[in-house]
Amino acid sequence: MTSYIALLRAVNVGGNNLIAMADLRDLLTALGCQEARTLLQSGNAVFRRDEAAPEALETRLEAEALRRLNLRTSFFVRDAACWAEIIAGNPFPEEAARDPGRLLVMLFKDCPRPAAVEALRAAIKGPETIHVTERRAYIIYPEGAGNSRLTNTLIDAKLGTRGTARNWNTVLKLDALVRG
Repeated sequence: MTSYIALLRAVNVGGNNLIAMADLRDLLTALGCQEARTLLQSGNAVFRRDEAAPEALETRLEAEALRRLNLRTSFFVRDAACWAEIIAGNPFPEEAARDPGRLLVMLFKDCPRPAAVEALRAAIKGPETIHVTERRAYIIYPEGAGNSRLTNTLIDAKLGTRGTARNWNTVLKLDALVRG
């Protein structure tokens, strides 16, 4: 059995794309996932199942969430080993220790092209700092993400791929949950 973390994009935000976490757990269980648990109300889940490609799990979860729950959203699935790499690869350990709520990890569907990453960096007009690697980014929002012009919409548009972000506190809580 492999342990996985799944993040849903833009659920339970501003009264849109509503899903009860019990319904998410039930969906995962119905699809053969074991020990499905959720964290917070923002679409974070951990589960165990026979090994499968995370991208295949994303596609299946998206289709089944739409079919069974009438929920149109993107799923971002990573296995526990990848999650450990995300934590170990944090290029901003001082910021993570000092203000973990302002350090976000964003997962992407695809690897952004280098030219797209440079276009995103050029579009940043505030004090934010971003480090993009593979299918993830680490972003420091010194004034808070809610006050920033560096939005998911801008990031998606510049990078040409969808993403979803969680703050460092949530990243570590999910790590603890997936470990047991």
